[in-house]
Amino acid sequence: MSKKDFLSYQGQTNQSPYLIEVERAEGVYIYDKNEKSYLDMIAGVAVNNIGHNHPKVVAALKKQIDKHLHVMVYGEFIQDAQLAFSKRLASLLPEKLNTVYTVNSGTEANEAALKLVKRMTGRSELISFRGSYHGSTQGSMSVSGNEEKKQAYRPLLPNIQFLEFNSIADLQRITDKSAGVIVETIQGDAGVRIPSKEFLIALRKRCSEVGALLIFDEIQCGMGRTGKLFAFEHFNVIPDILTLGKALGGGMPIGALVSSRENLHQFTFEPMLGHITTFGGHPVICAAANACLEVLTTEIDFKEVERLGAIIESELSKEDEILEIRRIGMLFAFDMASFERVEKVVKKCLEKGLIAFWFLSHPTSFRLSPPLNITEEEVRKACAIIREAIGK
Repeated sequence: MSKKDFLSYQGQTNQSPYLIEVERAEGVYIYDKNEKSYLDMIAGVAVNNIGHNHPKVVAALKKQIDKHLHVMVYGEFIQDAQLAFSKRLASLLPEKLNTVYTVNSGTEANEAALKLVKRMTGRSELISFRGSYHGSTQGSMSVSGNEEKKQAYRPLLPNIQFLEFNSIADLQRITDKSAGVIVETIQGDAGVRIPSKEFLIALRKRCSEVGALLIFDEIQCGMGRTGKLFAFEHFNVIPDILTLGKALGGGMPIGALVSSRENLHQFTFEPMLGHITTFGGHPVICAAANACLEVLTTEIDFKEVERLGAIIESELSKEDEILEIRRIGMLFAFDMASFERVEKVVKKCLEKGLIAFWFLSHPTSFRLSPPLNITEEEVRKACAIIREAIGK
């Protein structure tokens, strides 16, 4: 297989892909077919939070594969892997988030959440925020804030309002006509925008006042990325619905819609099969996700995540070309003067064997989201490479 085959036979997402020919991956490193190593400071865009090919995830995959693969569409058969994953996830969440509907991706979880708030309230208006990113399917794109990415695909869903993120005053636009509010607990693609505690408390209060359901999208910022297992733990605010994905599967594709048992029961009648999925809850994927949750809760020291994140912030803040750093845990945005400068730094990092990346909606920043089990030695090595790339 060659780069020419890749460009000929695979659908492409952009005109300048990285084109690393991956041979294997382990821990915080990816290796190409020439055995060049790349220090992965992106973790598949906040997916490999426990590193590549974690042995507990691999063991869980192999064990389940020997038992069975897909046996039935989701929700009809009792399958140990599905049930063990759902029970573990629910045990880590507040009581009102006690039931899990497993799907194939974060975007699918958001699609299901948008349906659920309409079903629960009988209303049609959806509220989102400027700068948001909730996925690339029709519904999730409709509630995402990047108009440049949306304009070629209109018309999208109607009756959507976009509020200013972190503006308490704007919350008055949530009314008794609003079915639900979807918000990233930490805005990722907008360049790591961290709301105030006062804003999220006021948002929760306003939704409760008018009977709108509150959806926290933690597809990118959940699963330990912010230095807590769930980002909403920083704010002491509990949503009605939680959506998860990315890192939840330990490197395997999964999404989860989490809400109360009473809320999710609404999908079972008027109409029956109100939300369905063929491969959601695939037993092999659920086995991996269950193992990932075990690793996150027994092996990852969140105080260490914060300590190492602070080291990265401190080291890279020494560079005059870094105009601003926004960080929570190990989720970073580094502002520079222009996209051209960001592009040169990211490409120079790649040449030097380090993977950094950019944001769809904030082109004058580069991003880092390394595995949470990275060591201090690896952190300092990464900082040295990035600073050298900036200097070049």
